[in-house]
Amino acid sequence: MRFTTKDTKNTKSSEFLFLTLRVFRVLRGEIFLLFALAAAGCRQDMYNQPRYKPLSASEFFEDGTSARPLPEHVIPRGQLREDDLLNQGKTADGKLATAIPIPVTRELLARGQDRFNIFCSVCHGYTGQGNGMIVMRGFPPPNSYHSDRLRNAPPGYFFDIITNGYGVMYPYSYRIPDVNDRWAVVAYIRALQLSRHATPDDVPADERAKLEAASPSPP
Repeated sequence: MRFTTKDTKNTKSSEFLFLTLRVFRVLRGEIFLLFALAAAGCRQDMYNQPRYKPLSASEFFEDGTSARPLPEHVIPRGQLREDDLLNQGKTADGKLATAIPIPVTRELLARGQDRFNIFCSVCHGYTGQGNGMIVMRGFPPPNSYHSDRLRNAPPGYFFDIITNGYGVMYPYSYRIPDVNDRWAVVAYIRALQLSRHATPDDVPADERAKLEAASPSPP
């Protein structure tokens, strides 16, 4: 009896399949054990480790809080603030800044108005008069920005109060963390003060001509 090439290939395939099944039957226990050991290595200890939820209480620390304060003199990466004039509103000798240390542009004033309306207007009012919404509901009124004392106060005075607070006003350094935004608020306060006490001489010559042209002539 003669076998063709096709029959030979089929025979070899059958033998290979038969041997594979025999090996699997013999080693199936070992294979199962190998998979069981691999699965046992997939532990969840790092995921299920004890941890605190944000601002939750703690019995471990004496103050009862899980949120820990930063150690004294710690400086976060990228926040080394060596420019006292920009970051503290004070000169090297500790005096309040007499000028805003960044360029005052239209964009800066717009940013300052945005931050002022969000964080400051609730007490100081939108015009800086000191008649914000919570003042109308009984909160102690702040001083008007248009008083002579505050009109003559240096820009560093406002920056220092925004940063560190004053009286019943708490610090806003955490609410307005960008020092440029705080200076933007100072610039906008100056704009509010100028709006009440500006004279025609304060208007640029080209804009003054437009105002005079638009003003009605006296009868």
